Amino acid sequence: MNPNINFNELWAKQKTGEPDIEDLLSKMNTFKKSNLKKLIITNLLLITTSLFIILIWVYFQPQMITTKIGIIVTILAMAIFVIGYNQSFVLFRKQTNALSTTEYLKDLLAIKAQQEFMQTTMLNLYFILLSAGIGLYMFEYTVRMTAFWGIVAYGITSIWILFNWFYLRPKQIKKQQSKLDEMIGKFEELHEQLTQNESIH
Repeated sequence: MNPNINFNELWAKQKTGEPDIEDLLSKMNTFKKSNLKKLIITNLLLITTSLFIILIWVYFQPQMITTKIGIIVTILAMAIFVIGYNQSFVLFRKQTNALSTTEYLKDLLAIKAQQEFMQTTMLNLYFILLSAGIGLYMFEYTVRMTAFWGIVAYGITSIWILFNWFYLRPKQIKKQQSKLDEMIGKFEELHEQLTQNESIH
C-alpha cells in the first residue's frame, strides 16, 4: 500500500476518474488564488488605513493622551493582524500539482489550522485592540459634546462593532470553514480510493 500517490504519475496511468482529480485540483488552486488575493487586498487596506490614521494625528494634533494612545493601539491592532495573516502567504503560494496525495492533505490541513488560528486568537485580539483604540480615540471629541450626543456616538460605534463581531465575523468564518472542510472531505475520500486501488494492483 502506497499512500504517497503522485498526481502526475496517476494521470499518466489512469483515465477513468481523471476529470474528478483535475476538478479537485482546480478548485483547490482557485481557492488558494482567491485567498492570496484577499491577503494582498487586506494588507493594502490595513496599511493604507494606518497611514491615513497617522496623517490625521499629524494634521489635527490631538491634545489628550487618550487620543494618542487610541491611535497607537488601533495601528497596533492592524499591524498584529497583518503579521499573523501574512503567515498564510507561503501556504497560498505553494504549488500543489506535483505533490503526493499525503503531502496534499498535509497542505490542506495546514491551511485549515492557520485559518482557525486567525479566526480565533488573532481575530479576537484584533477586535479587542481595535475596540479599545477607537474608544480611547473618540474620548477627546465626545467629551466636548453633551452627555446625550456622547452616548449616541459611543452607542453607534458599539453597535457597529457588535454587528461585526456577532454577525459578520461568524458568517464569514462559517463560509470559509465550509469551503475548506468540503475540499478536505473530498480529498480524503479520493486519497482513500486511490490507496485502495493501489493496494489491489
